[in-house]
Amino acid sequence: MGLYKLSFKNLRRRKLRSILTMLGIVIGVTTLVLLVGLGAGMTSSIKEQTESMMGDVIITKSGSGEMAAMGPVGTMQNQMDPDTVSKIKNNSLLFDIKEYVTFIDVVNGMTVVVEGTNDWQQVKMKNGTAGVVIDEEVANQLGLKVGSKFKLKDQEFTVTGIAANTGGMIYIEIDKVRNMTENKISTISARTRGDPKLVSKEIENQISGVDVLTKSDIAEEVDKLTSQMLLFIGGIASIGLIVGVISIVNTMLISVMERTREIGILKAIGFTNREILGSTLMEAGLLGFIGSIVGVIIGAIGIVLLSNTFGIENVSNLLPLWLILGVIGGATFLSILAGLYPAWRASRLNVVEALRNE
Repeated sequence: MGLYKLSFKNLRRRKLRSILTMLGIVIGVTTLVLLVGLGAGMTSSIKEQTESMMGDVIITKSGSGEMAAMGPVGTMQNQMDPDTVSKIKNNSLLFDIKEYVTFIDVVNGMTVVVEGTNDWQQVKMKNGTAGVVIDEEVANQLGLKVGSKFKLKDQEFTVTGIAANTGGMIYIEIDKVRNMTENKISTISARTRGDPKLVSKEIENQISGVDVLTKSDIAEEVDKLTSQMLLFIGGIASIGLIVGVISIVNTMLISVMERTREIGILKAIGFTNREILGSTLMEAGLLGFIGSIVGVIIGAIGIVLLSNTFGIENVSNLLPLWLILGVIGGATFLSILAGLYPAWRASRLNVVEALRNE
């Protein structure tokens, strides 16, 4: 009998025990895939958003912090006055200048982020036209649709379009938003004539009250934040997988104890210690491998359901290939490690003592 057949036979012999052991792996892997997958999707979304709106440099009001340059969220206090904006736009070192106006407000009891824009290609429209666009979250919570009216800062607006869910956003033509913010600007993106690092320092020296970050600065900070986030999420989710792997140690030890006489017979008919060791390790590895595959499938189904529920596009970003291969490979490897002691114990059994065991 080959090692493969022997390993599968041992798993089938105690079906309920094998299923319960794999269940721990399945739960751990499913949790890991869901949490890390959502984290990876969020990371990809943040990077795409910053890349799409980013020139060579991003200019914000001093004290706004690096996060102000990475996303749309801002407050009225973090906006640059018209005089500062005029100096930036007239600076000879900058060209292809884009302005962004954002602020937080409350509409019918819901906190929303209002963004003024003329770059409607960056807004993922679901239906309707540009002008006054609300995302799906705002539409669902406030019961609004194309043609509905709402008030913002004592002004009445008519919804012209619905965008994909972006976390409670309202997009309005930038000129209308500037009127609500006294012509103040939250962020300016621009390309530079010369090295962005040198230009950023020159702008800060020439214009007081602004912070200038280069594209590489933003990319580095985004990578740092998203890496820390994924590491934290992965660490939390891995706890469930580790618990499942520990259960394999217990299962394999019980299996070896129950099969002591059988192992003695196998040794008596010519199986070597190495073959007994390999068979037991393969059995442990199969528990992890099969459990991880089932867990990935369930996790993938969960991600698809969440994507459909919240209107998330690009499901491939939530379920990258590295996550699938990493989880399956990691669970299998950890399961084999968990089976090392039971396998070593099985391989070291004395033939005579094993045959005497009832």
